[in-house]
Amino acid sequence: MASKDTVSARAFAPAHITGFFEVHDHTDPVRKGSTGCGIVLNEGVETTVTIGEAIEETVISLNCKHVAGSTSRTVVEMLTDRPVKVESIAHIPIECGLGASGAGALGTAYALNRILSLDLTANKLNEVAHVAEVRNRSGLGDVVAQSLGGAVIRTSPGAPGIGSCDRIPTGKSDVFCIVLGRLPTSSVLGNEEAVKSINTAGKTAMKRLMVRPSIENFMTCARDFSIGTKLANEKITEIIDAVEAAGGMASQAMLGNTVFAIGTNGKDAEIEEILSCFGQVLHYRISPGSIRMI
Repeated sequence: MASKDTVSARAFAPAHITGFFEVHDHTDPVRKGSTGCGIVLNEGVETTVTIGEAIEETVISLNCKHVAGSTSRTVVEMLTDRPVKVESIAHIPIECGLGASGAGALGTAYALNRILSLDLTANKLNEVAHVAEVRNRSGLGDVVAQSLGGAVIRTSPGAPGIGSCDRIPTGKSDVFCIVLGRLPTSSVLGNEEAVKSINTAGKTAMKRLMVRPSIENFMTCARDFSIGTKLANEKITEIIDAVEAAGGMASQAMLGNTVFAIGTNGKDAEIEEILSCFGQVLHYRISPGSIRMI
């Protein structure tokens, strides 16, 4: 809780799972980004920003532990020269393909806007978070989707307000995840050969999705993308095959060592049971909501 000489503001930003994507480079970070498709979840990251005379330097913490927090720190530096305390609590796994860095950056931007009375629009705050992600190679398209909610198709690259998006109409479908370990986004985005393979497969996936933009087709395109790019290792492929054998649909969260699955024809219970054979099952829902002040 803030002391008498400090003031705090808190914001929530949702998780996002990308199913497939294509990288679009640009010298201007506002116009750099990705196209592709993904789903926004009901859980995410809560971020509290505190200001006060006793705070002499900017400190970032995640789940009560001090971290470098490069992406969130960049957001702070873009919006103020005042030292602040940024405390994020993640209700999702970190560095596992669920857009945690983007959610933290968005929460930081929105909380700073409130506490410092910056009076910036949503598009401007989203742009700041997007640029921070791009500069730190922690993401390319999560912020765009997280600013909208639902099942988001990113049809042209760039920050919110620059790039264009569409959405697949969907309800609050159940989403089940198995996390096999961490995979920093920068480790893949910094590999030129991997990016070439991703871009070829991502372009194909987008064309296939737009022929029939449904959640089921999205999952099929995402599965083929993860296997075709060889981003899916043997364990991930084994889990995907097991889910499909039970009548469900599964793929790999991009970019992360995580499998996500949805049930079809009322097979949620069967899918969750199959996944439980491989580890702890995390249960989410597709959420039409977006960023909010708490």
